Amino acid sequence: MNATSLLQLMWLASPALPIGGFSYSEGLEAAVDTARVATESEASEWLLDQLDLSLTRSDLAVLAQSIPAWQCGDTARISQLNAWVLQTRESNELRAQTEQMGRSLLEWLRNHTTATAGQIELLANLQPTYPLAFALAASATQAPLRDCLLAYAFGWAENMVQAAIKSVPLGQSAGQRILQALAAQIPCAVDHALALPDDARQAFSPMLAILSAQHEVQYSRLFRS
Repeated sequence: MNATSLLQLMWLASPALPIGGFSYSEGLEAAVDTARVATESEASEWLLDQLDLSLTRSDLAVLAQSIPAWQCGDTARISQLNAWVLQTRESNELRAQTEQMGRSLLEWLRNHTTATAGQIELLANLQPTYPLAFALAASATQAPLRDCLLAYAFGWAENMVQAAIKSVPLGQSAGQRILQALAAQIPCAVDHALALPDDARQAFSPMLAILSAQHEVQYSRLFRS
């Protein structure tokens, strides 16, 4: 991978990208509120499980299939995958998150030269989701597919560790240890996602969905999900 591709991926994975990822905990705050997560080890275990049981089998698997679809202009496949993401968000909060981040990344793309006007218009007409918007941005970097998934997963991990630091709460050193544990597992998660066929892709995390729904009416909260 050349330097330009690497820098573009780092940019997309950065928590500083103005798409609002920092404002979501993806159910973690509800887990803290119900005393399921109260320590560093519990937060680490929670996020490792979420990586393995949720992100790998859904968003990363979608990315593995949608980046090539963008690169070859397969509009039917792009529409199918975007619809799957929308249909498998199991709470209002989780759906609102992928829609808001998808729209924000699409607006970011409008101000850059990494996507064509036709690609942006296509996604805008599909009620864009974040994985499909990220796939469009990543497809233009010409980086290897595996590296694109690694960047997405690490960006997710950084945001979730920051959510854990704020909500549990934890110190920065604890957060770095959790991030280290996630980083060690991300390559295996990416390889698994790359190997998943359509009929093995899934977004079935019942307790996460229940906690997300409970978070929608939680009395006091820091995050939007």
